[in-house]
Amino acid sequence: MQTLGKENHSSVSEFILLGFSSESQVRTTLFIFFLLLYLVTLLGNGLIVTLIYLDSRLHTPMYFFLSILSLVDMSYVTTTVPQMLVNMVCPRRTISWGACVAQMFIFLVLGIAECVLYAIMAYDRYVAICFPLHYSLLMSRLVCIKMVTVCWFISIAGALIYTVFTMRLSYCGPYKINHFFCEVPAVLKLACADTSLNDQLDFILGFILLLVPLSLILASYVRIFASILRIRSTQGRLKSFSTCASHITVVTMFYGPAMIMYMRPSSWYDPERDKKLALFYNVVSAFLNPIIYSLRNKDVKGAFLKVLGDRGTAH
Repeated sequence: MQTLGKENHSSVSEFILLGFSSESQVRTTLFIFFLLLYLVTLLGNGLIVTLIYLDSRLHTPMYFFLSILSLVDMSYVTTTVPQMLVNMVCPRRTISWGACVAQMFIFLVLGIAECVLYAIMAYDRYVAICFPLHYSLLMSRLVCIKMVTVCWFISIAGALIYTVFTMRLSYCGPYKINHFFCEVPAVLKLACADTSLNDQLDFILGFILLLVPLSLILASYVRIFASILRIRSTQGRLKSFSTCASHITVVTMFYGPAMIMYMRPSSWYDPERDKKLALFYNVVSAFLNPIIYSLRNKDVKGAFLKVLGDRGTAH
C-alpha cells in the first residue's frame, strides 16, 4: 500500500486550482476587488508594525503581540491571495505538487499561529484589566517571548501533522482542486483512499487548536466583562465594552468559519461554501485586524500623528 502511495505521488506532478467563477467578466471584477483588498491589508498591517517599531511608547506586551499578529496576517494573505490573483488572469490554473504541499504547510502554520495569538492577546488584556498591579511582573518581556515561542512550536507541530497525514494518501485523477488554494479539506476530496482517519484527526486537531484557544478567549472575556461592570463611570464602561465587543467580533469571524471547515464530517463538504468560509478566516480577518485593533486605538493614532509631525518638521 505504501509503494502504491509513492507511485501515485510521483505521478501527481501538479494540481489544477478551479478557484472562483469561470466567467471572464466576473473574474476581472474579482481580480480588481481582491487586489485592492490585498494591498490595503498589507498597507494597514505594515503600518501597524512600523508604528509599533518606531514609537517607544508602544513597546508594551499588548503592542508586541499586535505587531506579531500583523506580521502573521501579512504572511497569511500572501500565502494564498497572489496565487489566486494569478489564477484569475492565467488560463492555466495549475500548481505543482511540491508548491501545493508548501502552500498547505505554510498556510496551516500561520493559521494556527493566529489562533494561538488571539488567545495570548485575550490573556494579556485579562491580566491588564483584572490584575493591573501585577501586570508588569506577569507579562514581563521574557514571559512574552516564551509565549510567542510556544505559539510557533504549536503551529509548526500542528501544521506538520495535518500536511503529512493529507499528502501521504494516494490521489486519483482528475487532479482538480475545487478551491482557490491547497487547503486540507479540498485536497482530501481527491484522495482515492479511505479518509476516515483524516476526518478523526482533523476533529481532534481542531478541538485542540481551535476549541481550546477559543475557550481561553471566552473565559478571559467573561472575567474582563465582570471587571468592566465594576467600573464606576458610564463612559469608561462603554469604552471598555466597545473595545472588547470589537475584539470578540474579529475572533468570531476567524474561529467560526475555521471550526466549520476543520471540525465537520467530510459528508458536509460543499466547495462553494468552503471557498467563502476560507475567505473569512484568511482574507477578511487579516483586513479587519488593523482597523479593529488599532485604528480605534488612541495610542496608535497618536503614534501615527507623531510620525507625520516628525516628517513635517523634518521637511
